[in-house]
Amino acid sequence: MDAPMKAQRARKPVAPAAAPDGGYGWFIVLACFLVFGLTFGVIKAFGVFYVEIHQYFDTTATAASWITSIAVATIHVAAPIAAALSARYSHRAVVMTGGLLCSLGMLTGAYVSNLMELYITVGFWNGFGYALTWTPTVTMLGSYFDKKRPLANALASTGECVLTFLLTPLFQLLIDTFSWRGAMLLLGGLQLNLCVCGMLLRPLKITREVNHFTEGKDKEGGLVLELCPMMDGDLEQNKPNALEDRTTDTGPEEIPNINAKAQAKAKAKDWRIRLQMKVLPYVDYTLITNARFFVYSMFGVFAALGFFAPSLFLVPYARSQGIEEYQAAALISISAALDLTGRLFSGWIANLRLMETVQQLIITVILQGTVLLFCPLASSFSELAVFSTVYGLAYGATVSIHITVLAEVVGVERLGSALGFFMLIRSSGGLLGPPIAGLLIDRMSDYGTGFLMAGVALIVSALFLLLLHHMNRRSQSSSPKAGDLPVDAEQGQMLASVPDVLEKK
Repeated sequence: MDAPMKAQRARKPVAPAAAPDGGYGWFIVLACFLVFGLTFGVIKAFGVFYVEIHQYFDTTATAASWITSIAVATIHVAAPIAAALSARYSHRAVVMTGGLLCSLGMLTGAYVSNLMELYITVGFWNGFGYALTWTPTVTMLGSYFDKKRPLANALASTGECVLTFLLTPLFQLLIDTFSWRGAMLLLGGLQLNLCVCGMLLRPLKITREVNHFTEGKDKEGGLVLELCPMMDGDLEQNKPNALEDRTTDTGPEEIPNINAKAQAKAKAKDWRIRLQMKVLPYVDYTLITNARFFVYSMFGVFAALGFFAPSLFLVPYARSQGIEEYQAAALISISAALDLTGRLFSGWIANLRLMETVQQLIITVILQGTVLLFCPLASSFSELAVFSTVYGLAYGATVSIHITVLAEVVGVERLGSALGFFMLIRSSGGLLGPPIAGLLIDRMSDYGTGFLMAGVALIVSALFLLLLHHMNRRSQSSSPKAGDLPVDAEQGQMLASVPDVLEKK
């Protein structure tokens, strides 16, 4: 690590409390469970609406798929905004605001007259609301759990499959009874429950301690502001700027030798550190220089290409094979039920620490991609039911631990900003996945090609996980001392106080 340069101001940051691994944390799990269900669960069940909207507006598969694609992309792009707003205001306020936006998007979408209006309401407005609810809730869940974090993440993420299992046949029943517009109105009312989830988010108690910061670089060349404890007496000795720090080591006769250029450089350095202090509490932009975080984000891009297309096109693919509508909708429910099993089992295995979590993720991603490649061979309901079963298990096993791996890559103290940036980078995959699959379907006149595209994308994403695993091994082998913290864990402790309000002296 480069020789650190001492920051010029003492601060009084707020240090985060230790994760309780239980207690009120289980209410946070419940809130996160419902948030997963009313966001990504609704997106997966939206395939039932897709069929009706496709027929009502007499449009192409590509055009109709943009509704879900825009919503998914907006969730990802707006995630850093949600993380910053949560740090600036509160997780509770941001989630409740997001719930209102989700409800407004669906209610307005029920009265649209063309696809463009659906893109804006159900796509953009609803997606932005999803980002404001999902990102802060998952971040707070990570702060409440440490040793039990894999299990807590797995339990919370099961809300996606439980609500998908329940909502898919319910949506079909509501559409048959009230039309797709009436069903969308009822869905808008249902999503007001996201505001209730926001009310459950109670921040951990925090303690105040005096610290100062030093600036340096990590082993990968990333910028780091190191957190160093100070005694109260040290505050009196801390100088207001870089120039004054320098004068403590010089005699009065040496001060005139400091030329204007040196003074300007010292002031510029002081200004840069002040700016970092103001920005880092809300957006930890130093993550973009972290090589392991970048590799994991590239995994996210290719995984997102394959995550969302299958659930969107499974119902229309089944319908194209002559399967009646309620049986086609039941395939999503079957997948959701096994998705639940996969998440719980995968979270339990990860909590046992039988292998590295990233190794477990590699196995599940490869399995998921392979299953998708075999989907076009299924044509009957029984064959598609088998596909839905295996795919649900693999999908659940994958998504239940990918946030846990992210926390291990960057450290839980930086999870809020990391999750925001990860979602932002992954947004390109979420945006392009369904339209690319829809384009292939329109060109080949076969819904099976959409599953082939998704399978290939997931296999490619596994290659980035293999690279990350190799980087982890190299980092461990190059550690100078057995007792030293990993680079990213060390960075997390260094920045432990940065995400909270920094007071001027």
